[in-house]
Amino acid sequence: MSEATPVMILLVEDDEVIRRSVAIALERYGYGVTVAGDGLTGLELFREGRHDLLLLDVMLPGLDGIGLCRRIRESSTDPILMMSARGDALDVVSGLEAGADDYVVKPVDTAVLVARIRSLLRRATFASPVRDGAAGRDEADGRLVFGDLTIDPAALEVTRNGRELTLTPTELRLLLEFAAHPGIVLDRQALLREVWDYGWDGDTRVVDLCVQRLRKKIGADRVETVRGFGYKLRR
Repeated sequence: MSEATPVMILLVEDDEVIRRSVAIALERYGYGVTVAGDGLTGLELFREGRHDLLLLDVMLPGLDGIGLCRRIRESSTDPILMMSARGDALDVVSGLEAGADDYVVKPVDTAVLVARIRSLLRRATFASPVRDGAAGRDEADGRLVFGDLTIDPAALEVTRNGRELTLTPTELRLLLEFAAHPGIVLDRQALLREVWDYGWDGDTRVVDLCVQRLRKKIGADRVETVRGFGYKLRR
């Protein structure tokens, strides 16, 4: 991204003090910020402009953050970071189920917030982790085949029964991480490090909810749960 075209963030937060302070902090890091004080305005701004990342509060007047996240996911795979004032389990689960990529709990330290944003943006422009030795590789064109699922690591495309799937950057990165280690159990903390780029232990519910979303798209039995350990992609 050139200096003339900064990364654009849509911030939707109803608390004016928090909205202004977060916007100022992000602008100091070089981001362009568009702000909205309620969900419906946020949805309108999302539809009108180009944004590289959405930063949504859970508790919003009118259309709440969960509903806004669902509406955005109807037409976009842009990275979404949710903010929750309580860190309540229901808020976290609801946001991730609605399609959010990650969440932070308010009040959030600016350095932590920026680290999460950078991680999400890297995920949206990642290089494939799949290596040449991955099982199921179609030698003709480098695609990986797992039953009815075909993954093209070079084109970053996934099809099931010949139909192209729409995955968010996080879902795609997670699938590629599984495809790089077919049949091998990956524990949740390892997935947090490799997919979410966490340099510290994080909330493994993020992994569990993303796996659930991924299963709905690629098939419920394709990713197997190994109780007490983690997940693996069936060969």
